[in-house]
Amino acid sequence: MKQVVQNYKSGELAVLDVPVPGCKPGGVLVRSAYSLISTGTELMKVSEAGMSMLGKARSRPDQVAKVMQSVATNGVPATYRKVMGKLDSYTPLGYSLCGVVEQVGAGIDDVKVGDLVACAGNEHALHAELNWVPKNLYAPVPDGLAPRHAAFGTVGSIAMQGVRQGEPQLGEVALVIGLGLVGQLVVQLLTAAGVRVVGADPDPTRCELAERLGAAACGDPASAAVEAAVAELTGGHGVDQVFLAAGGGSNQPVELAARLARDRGRVVDIGKCRLDLPWNAYYEKELDVRFSRSYGPGRYDPSYELEGRDYPIGYVRWTERRNLACFLDLLARGSVDVEPLVSHIADFDDAVETYQSLKDGDLKAVAVLFRYPEQAEEQGESAAPEVSVPEVRRTGTTVAPARSAKAPVRLAFIGAGNYATSMLLPHLAQREGVELSTVVTTTALSAANAQRKFGFAQATTDLDAVLGDKSVDAVFVVTRHSSHAELTRQALLAGKTVFVEKPLALTEDELAGVLAAVEESGNDRLQVGFNRRFAPLLQEAKERFGARTGPASLRYLVNAGKLQHGSWYLQQGAEGSRFAGEGGHFIDTASWLLDADPVSVYATAAPGNEDLQVVLRYPDGSTATIGYVTTGAPGFPKETLDLVADGKVLRLDDFVRASVYGRKKWVSSRLPKARDKGQNAELAAFIKAVRTGGPMPVPLESLVATTAATLAVQAGLAGGAPVTLARTP
Repeated sequence: MKQVVQNYKSGELAVLDVPVPGCKPGGVLVRSAYSLISTGTELMKVSEAGMSMLGKARSRPDQVAKVMQSVATNGVPATYRKVMGKLDSYTPLGYSLCGVVEQVGAGIDDVKVGDLVACAGNEHALHAELNWVPKNLYAPVPDGLAPRHAAFGTVGSIAMQGVRQGEPQLGEVALVIGLGLVGQLVVQLLTAAGVRVVGADPDPTRCELAERLGAAACGDPASAAVEAAVAELTGGHGVDQVFLAAGGGSNQPVELAARLARDRGRVVDIGKCRLDLPWNAYYEKELDVRFSRSYGPGRYDPSYELEGRDYPIGYVRWTERRNLACFLDLLARGSVDVEPLVSHIADFDDAVETYQSLKDGDLKAVAVLFRYPEQAEEQGESAAPEVSVPEVRRTGTTVAPARSAKAPVRLAFIGAGNYATSMLLPHLAQREGVELSTVVTTTALSAANAQRKFGFAQATTDLDAVLGDKSVDAVFVVTRHSSHAELTRQALLAGKTVFVEKPLALTEDELAGVLAAVEESGNDRLQVGFNRRFAPLLQEAKERFGARTGPASLRYLVNAGKLQHGSWYLQQGAEGSRFAGEGGHFIDTASWLLDADPVSVYATAAPGNEDLQVVLRYPDGSTATIGYVTTGAPGFPKETLDLVADGKVLRLDDFVRASVYGRKKWVSSRLPKARDKGQNAELAAFIKAVRTGGPMPVPLESLVATTAATLAVQAGLAGGAPVTLARTP
């Protein structure tokens, strides 16, 4: 098998062929799926190995003291041979992974061959294809948790033990100094525990990431922003706990901790930073300084780690293994999100190059994973499918000419079916400053009917006549779903501003084709008919709900009902599933209300019918659950929505009435029976963008993210696991 090793004397890194470890009693043999590089601890070790002998001595004065003691006891020659022999040996790297049990040792009855487990330990969870792991250093992975996320288990346990040492209470305020991998996890764990968090790190991208993951405020420790945030959140008293998750030789973290902690606050050292405690500052506040020892009780105890002797839960509530299992549970339930921390996934065979890139600074990362090829194919990828969210690339100049206020906006329609003639054209035909130029349909009669009813200047079945007409400012694509992506692509390449009814695409390839047209033409003037975000009632409700400070929970019930026999929506082979056709409406509405794009999708279907439950997760920990059902009572409202966050609730009742409950209660007046789902306002915003050349009503990146999330529902149903929405070029 292969394993990543390092020679501490020369600094050499290598992937060696080594023997497969035996499966001893009291443990399991695990084939790795993903292993995590600790960009703090491991890189420090790699950097030290590259130092001169004098540099190594300066970085490890504790080891120098041991050498001097050995010299006094054994003499210089014997000590020299011992030290050089130890330095000039290969040592392993790694301590956090997820893999599949390949063999079970005697005495193990809690897992079986084929089970997915997360493993810990710098002697047992190494960057290697196979590892023997004793019982107290592995934990089963909950169903549905992606293997690459479970690979964070050990580092998550380190962060969790640090948080436990701080003994946080609901409503307290904490300061996290250092927003690397461990610091980011500490922020999320504290937030999940009901603690408001201020972060400090000189890297603005890490500060921004921590705020997305739940921190109330973050900033450079050298600036006034951190002190101002602490003063505001604590009323000037100072934070209840300070968590030192920083490394390096600066004494700034412990000095900042003393300055911003409250009287008798707690300072917990998780990382490895300089600890020259300023005596007066710590004495005057009587600060409680605590150390967090790795993953929790049991660490460094051979009887616990190697012999499997557990501590009674009544005496030691949280051990290494219990911390590991608890962190995996938080991941599985969405209370902690590690996906935004994954900066890079490297193939295991590229381990040396990956470490070198990290060391040289070419690869700037919070967390890096090694992916093991056999396991990725057999277990990992099937358990954690992905749908790509393509990057929007623009070349050349975007086609966005401003028009004279007096010149009419000339529109062409491709398609004139029920939705176009009932929900779009009635609004446009009466709008001042709009000229309906040409309608294109596949049958001559439907084009003639639309021309007669809405006043189009021309009716034709010739698509090229529209795309080649330079006088047409914008094209509406309102055809069957299977043609949307191709017609949109052609219209963009022809330089037209495009309004396409949902869905934008039915496959990832179709979506990629649309974006290729954007890049080729430089024309990103595109709007998808996600109208609900424009509904006046919902917009007013969102405004009255106000800004959020914490994660939200959104529930959206869509009582879609049965389709009539013969509906073309039932032609799933050609037109995609029913949810693929209209599910984007509800995903877009949820994302607009939560002011973010989803990062993962989980979907499950009721057996024997089309009822779906779709769970979307967002970067800040918010979740949206969309229940799309066809078996409900016809008399029940079609769409009901609840948004809960920060002690407030927004309720929407089928676009007829809305309410917001908070410090004050607001209830809208009941609308007329005709529900306004935003089509008129959406069209007004689109026409304004065409006329002025200004930004499109919805950013293209958001349209792409919603489309990808809709596609991920089908992928999730097929795979039976959460689907990660991977942002890719």
